[in-house]
Amino acid sequence: MYEGVVQDLIDELGRLPGIGPKSAQRIAFHLLQADSADVNRLVEVLQTVKARVRFCDTCFNVAESDRCRICADEKRDRTQLCVVEEPKDVMAMERAREFKGVYHVLGGAIDPMSGIGPDDLRITELFRRLGEEPIEEVLIATNPNHIGEATATYLVRSMRPMGVRISRLASGLPVGGDLEYADEVTLGRAIEGRKVLTNV
Repeated sequence: MYEGVVQDLIDELGRLPGIGPKSAQRIAFHLLQADSADVNRLVEVLQTVKARVRFCDTCFNVAESDRCRICADEKRDRTQLCVVEEPKDVMAMERAREFKGVYHVLGGAIDPMSGIGPDDLRITELFRRLGEEPIEEVLIATNPNHIGEATATYLVRSMRPMGVRISRLASGLPVGGDLEYADEVTLGRAIEGRKVLTNV
């Protein structure tokens, strides 16, 4: 344990997601050795982010005004809606440059072990959008883990009566991977989601 404010800094950094005690200590000492101008710039950016950044009124992505840049873009296909867990997932989808529709950010995934149920997510807002907007297809892009799968299953079951086409991101083998290293669940999904290349 360090003295006073140094330990306070390490403790606060350690509360950030993905930052363990050693990483927190390393960052703290980096900040202590950094130029005052660099530290002040970081402080200013953090304060500006907290003051200006909010969630989009429509999709709940991060935004600096009432609507995020994607919702404000008139060229987006309003008939396609991609449901993701977090704003960072929107950026991941956008990097692929394949999806041209709009998004809906749930704000997490259903996780009973952590006390997170459907009412804790933005699922009611999703259903309202399905009733009010010209959405024809919902692409569910929750993470391919047990809570992402549970969330996708819940959404599919709940949306079935709404008359929209529902699709799910394909999952399977990574490009450049070897079959011998694939686990049976990943390989099973790759087989289940296979594409037909020729019809005889």
